[in-house]
Amino acid sequence: MSDPVAVLTGGTGGLGREVAARLAERGFLLAITYLVPEEANEVEGLLHLPEDRLLLKRVDCTDGEATTAFIDEVAEKLGGLNVLACLIGGWAGGRDVYETDDVRFDRMIDLNLRTSFNAARAAIPHLRAAEWGRVIMMGSRSAVDPPSGQAAYNVAKAGVIALARSIAEEVSDAEITSNVVLPALIDTPAFRQVVPFANYVDWPTPGEIAAVIDFLASKDSSVINGAMIPVYGGS
Repeated sequence: MSDPVAVLTGGTGGLGREVAARLAERGFLLAITYLVPEEANEVEGLLHLPEDRLLLKRVDCTDGEATTAFIDEVAEKLGGLNVLACLIGGWAGGRDVYETDDVRFDRMIDLNLRTSFNAARAAIPHLRAAEWGRVIMMGSRSAVDPPSGQAAYNVAKAGVIALARSIAEEVSDAEITSNVVLPALIDTPAFRQVVPFANYVDWPTPGEIAAVIDFLASKDSSVINGAMIPVYGGS
């Protein structure tokens, strides 16, 4: 049996590299998109995988054609596709609905929802062609318990939930599942800059959330489909 193949969009970030390390340890072939070359170099050094087990490529996943071309290339070069983890996202707060301009709204939709939609649309035919498949997306507690002052982000993450659960229904006839993980705050350097005086003790770490994603990416998670999985910790 050939080794399973996973695509991680945005897999060079703080969470993505933790997910990549776990999947690599379990024998996955990995294909990872990035935008920042320095991050790609760091992940390549972290994983220490040979070229035939790791495909790192700069891809703007807001571009549907570029995303499809990448995922088709992955399936051809690595021999198929079993797992899609959509890890690209971004946050912009400070605006209620009436204050949100088109640029901010479009940016949140593009980063959080469009990237996930483009990747899923391209990946599903390849997942169906495989013996089994997993789709994992990143939502947010803000989508189910939306705070004020970040309307565009709340809406975009709610769309990610709807997308993941729509896919779960659409692939229910196959050995494919689709689930969405809902973090709140994650103890990363970026979040610490946003809220420098917070108490980080109970915040989940990227490694702890990656452990949940790792399980969802496994065959053992086959009974979980269409789930919204909170990973709030004490944040």
